[in-house]
Amino acid sequence: MGDRVTMTVEGGVADVRLARPDKMNALDPAMFDGIVAVLAELEAMPGLRAVVLSGEGRAFCAGLDVASFAGGLTGALDARPYGPTNIFQHVAVGWRMLPVPVIAAVHGVAFGGGFQIMLGADIRIAAPDTRLSIMEIKWGLVPDMGGIALLRTLVRDDVARELTYSGRQFDAVEGAALGLVTRLAGDPHVEALALAGAIAGRSPDAIRAAKRLFNAAPDQDLAAILRAESAEQAALIGAPNQREAVLANIEKRAPRFAD
Repeated sequence: MGDRVTMTVEGGVADVRLARPDKMNALDPAMFDGIVAVLAELEAMPGLRAVVLSGEGRAFCAGLDVASFAGGLTGALDARPYGPTNIFQHVAVGWRMLPVPVIAAVHGVAFGGGFQIMLGADIRIAAPDTRLSIMEIKWGLVPDMGGIALLRTLVRDDVARELTYSGRQFDAVEGAALGLVTRLAGDPHVEALALAGAIAGRSPDAIRAAKRLFNAAPDQDLAAILRAESAEQAALIGAPNQREAVLANIEKRAPRFAD
């Protein structure tokens, strides 16, 4: 992960932090490589139950560090080394591809690429005064880190278009009203860790199944979604972790789930 991303793991919760605070965690090539590395580590991590993603210093992420890409981006845009995504899309969409829930704790600013990384989380908790923007239009560009694919599941089409066409800044209070922020908190990181801990106490089989269903639903029709629900439920019923959830509730104790 180099010096751009840090991670600690406790109780099945990975606390991942963008760590370029002197540049408001702006995205340079080393930051992209660091995020890709941590995503690969999380994908393969045994016992992982949830992830909290935040930024060190004054901001979550100020977006692309344009000066660090003087050599150009076109070749990297065309490549697809991560299934359907290029490297830029992977650092945002990759959080959705993880099998466990990801909670973004957002403060300061989340602009451009930082905004799209925020969208990649399952849940977004933000400080009320956080500034947000789909800022690419300022530079004559479009959001190209999975932003359109992620926005379509969160806000109305006309809202996504207005924010993209204008590039205007708005605060997290408006973001919550629009559906881009899950909830507001004075200390988003503390709130995100608490929620991640609660999720970590649930059956990992059921949590992973629920994430698979939510990830697949936008591209499926009703019949396919209903079939997928039934298949996931059939696999859960009677399995060891499901039996443990029932027994723990009956015995009024904390469950002891196995991965």
